[in-house]
Amino acid sequence: MSTNSYAVRDSMTMLRRNLKRAQRYPSMTISVVAMPLLMLLLFVYVFGGALGGGIDIPGVSGSGDRGDYINYVVPGILLMTMTASAVPTAVSVCSDMTEGIINRFRTMAISKASVLVGHVIGNVIQTVVALVVVLGVALAVGFRPNANVVEWVAAIGLLIFLAFALAWLSAAMGLGSDSVETASNAPMPLTFLPFLGSAVVTPDSMPTVLRWFAEYQPFTPMNETLRGLLMGTEIGNDAWIALAWLAGLSLLGYLWAKSSFNKEAKR
Repeated sequence: MSTNSYAVRDSMTMLRRNLKRAQRYPSMTISVVAMPLLMLLLFVYVFGGALGGGIDIPGVSGSGDRGDYINYVVPGILLMTMTASAVPTAVSVCSDMTEGIINRFRTMAISKASVLVGHVIGNVIQTVVALVVVLGVALAVGFRPNANVVEWVAAIGLLIFLAFALAWLSAAMGLGSDSVETASNAPMPLTFLPFLGSAVVTPDSMPTVLRWFAEYQPFTPMNETLRGLLMGTEIGNDAWIALAWLAGLSLLGYLWAKSSFNKEAKR
């Protein structure tokens, strides 16, 4: 068996380990689903009427209503589902590093990269499950996308790419944390970035400085691309910008996690 075959086998073993742990401790998975669901219900039923009539919703002439706002906000909620998944990964990786299991793995004849790969793939699977739940609830409360099959595949691919990038970033944060408490707080800024973009309101409605930040931060082109794929609004160059951000974040997270893991291995 080749070295690559051993690495794949070991990664799948670590993946099964992480999925079993997620089954035994479902609270983290529930938290990934609960936060975006609460945001969805809050912005639809509490703020939806006011916000729908108070902002210029793309694709809607004049002031929109609650139904128009649901279609506007759901793509942003789906992005929030992706960012919420960063916390469990950071906590899980930090737990492994601080509880001594990594030292045991180092004494075993396994691929060292498989430890992180198992965490990352496990987080992506966990995030996809959360995404299905949130999307199902969104459809139940009135979300009505008009995407065709190709656009749905592209939208889901974009979200999975984001989950992959955030999984590597959060794994690196978990490796750099001294405690589980620190690891749970480290990815929190990621969960707020969609709010400071076009997820909830259009950047045009924001003050100048905040509008500039919203237009140039990574989640705005991702959100506009996702909204365009699902609702048929204009995408323009946002798709290419979003893909560039995703590729850059994935590479940054991978190199950061690999460097941190190697440093820990030398201690």
